[in-house]
Amino acid sequence: MTDARIAAYDWPALTSELDNTGCAVLSGLLTPSECRDTAALYPEPGRFRSHVIMARHGFGKGEYRYFDYPLPGLLAGLRTTLYPRLAGLASQWNERMGVDERFPESHASYLARCHAAGQTRPTPLLLQYGPGDFNCLHQDLYGDLVFPIQVAILLSEPGEDFTGGEFCMTEQRPRMQSRVEVVPLRQGDAVAFAVNNRPVRGTRGSYRVKLRHGVSRVRSGLRHTAGIIFHDAC
Repeated sequence: MTDARIAAYDWPALTSELDNTGCAVLSGLLTPSECRDTAALYPEPGRFRSHVIMARHGFGKGEYRYFDYPLPGLLAGLRTTLYPRLAGLASQWNERMGVDERFPESHASYLARCHAAGQTRPTPLLLQYGPGDFNCLHQDLYGDLVFPIQVAILLSEPGEDFTGGEFCMTEQRPRMQSRVEVVPLRQGDAVAFAVNNRPVRGTRGSYRVKLRHGVSRVRSGLRHTAGIIFHDAC
């Protein structure tokens, strides 16, 4: 079902937006019922390999859980189906930044590369925020191998389930002030965005910028998000 939805997007336009701004929104990637069913997995500890309380580590306030293998079918399918839509741009970014690594066409092949390098722990996760919670600006880096793009899906409805809690990014440019991007999302929308670095075209060719992402303070209610990261962790 999600395969057909993913195929229906205007991928040249999304890829161009992601290349130009560092992020792109996939509107309505999941249905409301899929969002609710995914968020309802959060209290089931047997599905997860770890549970992180952000305040204990200085990451912000709130909490998240990393899924264990096997992943829930919906998230596993999204990971497999989204990857090849992003791998071409990821390879282009590395080429423009002078990074040698290029990405295979299938996610299974890329995971095999991660596992051979000792990165075997799954990285898709569920995040939960309550009133006053927030996520500090950060990067999801878990080893030497990093796929340059990841996806976050908002599972809750702004204005009904929660208020506040905007997804935001900063882009640190060399010898310039940082650029801030706030991405408005509705329930079921996904944002694809740069994990760490991306190239930006300048007058003398491409230069590298560094990105971080986070979530602003939730003012009321409960906010759930699913994160799809394509590289596995050490």
